[in-house]
Amino acid sequence: MSDPIDLSRRDVLVRIGASVSLAAMGENVLPAQEAEHVHHAVAGDKAANQGTYRPRALTAHEYATLKRLTDLIIPADDRSPGALEAGAANYIDFLCSVNQDLKEIYTGGLAWLDDAMRRDHTTDFVTAQPVAQTAMLDRIAYRRNASAELNPGVAFFSWVRNMTVDAYYTTPAGVKEVGFMGNGVLSEFSVPKEAVEYAVKRSPLA
Repeated sequence: MSDPIDLSRRDVLVRIGASVSLAAMGENVLPAQEAEHVHHAVAGDKAANQGTYRPRALTAHEYATLKRLTDLIIPADDRSPGALEAGAANYIDFLCSVNQDLKEIYTGGLAWLDDAMRRDHTTDFVTAQPVAQTAMLDRIAYRRNASAELNPGVAFFSWVRNMTVDAYYTTPAGVKEVGFMGNGVLSEFSVPKEAVEYAVKRSPLA
């Protein structure tokens, strides 16, 4: 007989997969509560594989490319570990494994990225020099650069950027970086002066 906890977890993930929104170019794909379920599921996969996440939806090459993209989007610095260490690529791959439409967006987008890079540098994206990688992203990161040639890349990068941000800022590292203090006890609280000034400026009574 199957473990009821496993069945419950599977039901949750099926529901999450069905609820992934493909309407906003990757923005707000999942609410925070459901994102937390995905992070827990990814952690469970890693624990079952000696601490290593094994891609569920993407090939090894696609997954390596996605990891590099997330690292370029939110790199590590002296304040935070960045999206790569926080597991943004794992989060995205897991969501691709429970939503076929999302998987096709990523497999198609990653293939486009490799083809575009080969046209300019005769190599795929992940093995290209960092300067070539950032130059390519500079071309597709802005909608103002949209053209018949670049439109697929612009649309795909919007997905990767937004989902990387969503993945990172729903991890403990991301929450800490933005200074979210929910779920904690405060001895006192005062509204920051900057917030008050902003609210006053927006008020129709100002």
